[in-house]
Amino acid sequence: MIDRLRRLLPGGLGGLTGLVCALCCAVPFLLAAGVVGGAGWALFGKVLPGVAIALGAATALAWWWWARRPPARPRDADGTPAA
Repeated sequence: MIDRLRRLLPGGLGGLTGLVCALCCAVPFLLAAGVVGGAGWALFGKVLPGVAIALGAATALAWWWWARRPPARPRDADGTPAA
């Protein structure tokens, strides 16, 4: 379970970070197109950069946690650890 989490977490958080970063960059275009109003601009303009930074930090922490795991030990053909 933990090994699976270690493999999936950096990629998942990296995708979320990229999505929030792209949305943060798209807010001015959405505002100009009339999709987002003044209240939306106030909310997104203040919240999304912080969310993007927090997700970026979480991604870096997850990558560090994944990278520091010990290397896999060799195993015999039956799946038991080699001597």
